[in-house]
Amino acid sequence: MNATLQRLGYVVLVLLIVALPLVLRRTPSAGTGRAGDPTLVIITPHNEAIRSEFGRAFSAWHQQHYGRAVCVDWRVVGGTTEISRYLQAQYAAAVGAWWRQQQRAWPAGMTDRLFDATLDAPPPALPAGDRALAAVRQAFRQTDAPAAFSCGIDIFFGGGAFDHGDAARKGCTVSLEAVLKTIGGLDQLPEQVSGEIWRTSHFAGNALSVFGICYNLDRLHDLGAPPPAQWADLTDPRYFGQLGLTDPTKSGSAAKAFEMIIQQQCRLALHAADYTDQECTFFERMIAGSKTTPGKLPQGLPEAYQRALETGWQRGLALIQQLGANARYFTDSSSRVPLDVSAGDAAAGICIDFFARFQAAQDRAPGGQPRMAFIAPVGGTSVTSDPISLLRGAEHRELAERFIAFTLGVDGQRLWCQRAGTPGGPERYALWRLPIRRDCYPPGALAEALRPVTAFDLAADVNNAFALATNFTYEARWTARHFGVHRDLIKAMCLDSGAELRAAWRTILAQGGPAAQPEAMRLLAQLPDRPEKLTWTSALDIARRYDRQDYLRQWTDCFRHNYRAAEQAVRPQR
Repeated sequence: MNATLQRLGYVVLVLLIVALPLVLRRTPSAGTGRAGDPTLVIITPHNEAIRSEFGRAFSAWHQQHYGRAVCVDWRVVGGTTEISRYLQAQYAAAVGAWWRQQQRAWPAGMTDRLFDATLDAPPPALPAGDRALAAVRQAFRQTDAPAAFSCGIDIFFGGGAFDHGDAARKGCTVSLEAVLKTIGGLDQLPEQVSGEIWRTSHFAGNALSVFGICYNLDRLHDLGAPPPAQWADLTDPRYFGQLGLTDPTKSGSAAKAFEMIIQQQCRLALHAADYTDQECTFFERMIAGSKTTPGKLPQGLPEAYQRALETGWQRGLALIQQLGANARYFTDSSSRVPLDVSAGDAAAGICIDFFARFQAAQDRAPGGQPRMAFIAPVGGTSVTSDPISLLRGAEHRELAERFIAFTLGVDGQRLWCQRAGTPGGPERYALWRLPIRRDCYPPGALAEALRPVTAFDLAADVNNAFALATNFTYEARWTARHFGVHRDLIKAMCLDSGAELRAAWRTILAQGGPAAQPEAMRLLAQLPDRPEKLTWTSALDIARRYDRQDYLRQWTDCFRHNYRAAEQAVRPQR
């Protein structure tokens, strides 16, 4: 009996430990509803400024249009990776309880495979042992009723298109087509621009982002370094120990920024092999329509094209490795980088545009001069969407649909870009975000109305999202399916083996730099050969063939070995 009570105590303690952070981080928006008003529950990685302004504005909008204020209950559990894990845990528990209430057996292994899209194949194509699992997943994906099950949250707001697309593939979100039909001017919300997906049937972008480099003007002067213009500029030896970077396994925006680096190197390698942008687009369309095995080309396409692409992929990883070698740290929070750069604790860093804009505006010198600047590398970043999705089994479905309509309409879009205190804009905080509606940018009539009240000039080339998008075309085949494995690879390459990487890099720099140490650089850039040789092709589905913790451990061991070998291969310069 005592042992049973003790075990029960352990279970309760674990549940409290898991639940406490979420309970403490439930944050109803200031200025929204009163006791008894309807409540909308939203999970988000957005900061306090965005939560406060959107919660207040939506409540006022709902009062005006529907006669009642709304209490927005924000759930903040961390970045998009933490959100994904939390939602899956909540759905697995809720669906399991619903299934057992129907007196049905919960198949062994179902909790882990409820979100496995391979179970969506037609039953004859599935192994016999997977068919019971597939039946549960099918029932999960066909049910959208809070009376059956719910994760207790209505909306997933913020994060990247990859994370929202992943939530849709896993079955956590449902179609938005019905609510999108109610939005005026849907033609102002493109589905895709320059290869980046901005809207699908299951998510809709509501703000836009570019990725780039923030840098401290005084610190660069002290280091004798010119302002960076391209990602590769951050490999300059003068940045050793000076870069602020973010762990891509903790931040979707950081992972997307690193993907931009790889995409650019792929394109540069193809250019070096004499393939034009028009040829790349033509070839990629042919490949997309050919149904060929990944890494194989349809008949008539030169094999040299794929080889050049894979060379660029490897160069992109090597460039990220050198950035990691120059890193002062890898933080869990992407918002920390511009804060540290502004304060001079890091000379430069990689960040998303709006964090840099916001921080630069907040921290100017006494005379008003900027302390920090931001540059989006030309040809080095696409324009990506920051979506919103409706969660399966939403308990406040009608309110959720209204919130989505609000964010995509003119009233919600104004919040992203207007100055605080301007009519129709944010009340306390300028959000410094790029809206997604095309009519917010010249030559639209709405753009003209916004021009006097925006926090920054949307007509300027550096801020006009549609102009920026013309400088970069995202090719999904090059890196999209690698997005998750890139996160793990960078973790093993730059974080878990970071001490050995920096030691090797320090030695290389002390003896003339990369150009003077080709053998050391060759060893440094080697990719793991365990649990199998890592290539562009093998990386596509390595997570399906091996346990994640196992390959992470082996990759880290490989990188540590390579870095020690690189350090030993350095030859003193005379």
